[in-house]
Amino acid sequence: MKEEKTLQVNAIKDGTVIDHIPAKNLFKVIKVLNLGTLIDTVTFGSNLESKKLGKKAIIKMSNKYFDDEEINKLILVAPQARLNIIKDYQVVEKKQVKVPETILGIAKCVNPKCITNNENVLTKFKVMYNKSVDLKCLYCEKITDQDHIVINS
Repeated sequence: MKEEKTLQVNAIKDGTVIDHIPAKNLFKVIKVLNLGTLIDTVTFGSNLESKKLGKKAIIKMSNKYFDDEEINKLILVAPQARLNIIKDYQVVEKKQVKVPETILGIAKCVNPKCITNNENVLTKFKVMYNKSVDLKCLYCEKITDQDHIVINS
């Protein structure tokens, strides 16, 4: 008997779908992208079956498109994520987020003695990426693993 495929989350007319979010990071993505403030429909699903991740999450946002700074924040909590840009119910663009070599000003150094926490200095991190994102502060060389990254609001 042939298995019938069904959508687990309804389609959107225009907006963005973030797919391939590790299920455990769904609420981190919602927080860092400030999705709770959107006035249009936001739908999310968690613990959905995924061949790549085992369990994944997905977020669909009507009439929302992301700029580069927002995408860089997304990278810090879901580096495997994919963005699907939707126009008139059709995927018009697929973006695999690209993990950059450096991150500027988005995250906070976890070292309380770092100059960036004691003076007005822009944070700079080298990105160390191997399935998860770790950040190495270019000032104090403290390494922060993905689970402890603090993103500036």
